[in-house]
Amino acid sequence: MDSATSELPGFTPLGRDSANGLKIVIVGGFGVGKTTLVRSVSEIRPLNTEEVMTQAGVGIDETAGVATTKTTTTVAFDFGRISLNDRMVLYLFGAPGQERFWFLWDRLFAGTLGAVVLVDTRRMSDSWYAIDRLEHRGTPFVVAVNRFDDDPSLYSLTEIRQALALDPHVPLVECDARIRSSGKHVLLSLADHLHALATARETTP
Repeated sequence: MDSATSELPGFTPLGRDSANGLKIVIVGGFGVGKTTLVRSVSEIRPLNTEEVMTQAGVGIDETAGVATTKTTTTVAFDFGRISLNDRMVLYLFGAPGQERFWFLWDRLFAGTLGAVVLVDTRRMSDSWYAIDRLEHRGTPFVVAVNRFDDDPSLYSLTEIRQALALDPHVPLVECDARIRSSGKHVLLSLADHLHALATARETTP
């Protein structure tokens, strides 16, 4: 690595001992906050594939309930990184939310340790496809409700669990994707869930 690269703002080089990369995918509907979550928790400047929304998407992308201030959209994936310790690194992939990009999801799911389904209660039905695909693939996941300031509903977690028909063993948490500590809490919830599943497999005769 040359000195010019190491001095880039926001650039955090990997340690020389880093050996294990763990892949996590963040999925959910359009405008739910996936890019924001990756951006808030990543230790490096995240890779974003955002493009300006144009008239070409009118009538194709369902934008009802999305903030009118949203002017860009992810067209491939977002990528971020968190170093868990000297040898273990967590790679975060944020999937595009629009239906026309769902064909990319199966490729993003390949090799995934687990997933986060991000939910906006104003567009709850947008989460069903993500949950269905993860269950179909047998990929462990947690559901995180991104609480938006302009959401008047304030559904309880019990109501949201019922609306999404979540199995009792699937963790359901609240978060604010803009806040780093809140995003880390979501990832820790997923880590705890994965550990519990692995422990259960080891103890099952």
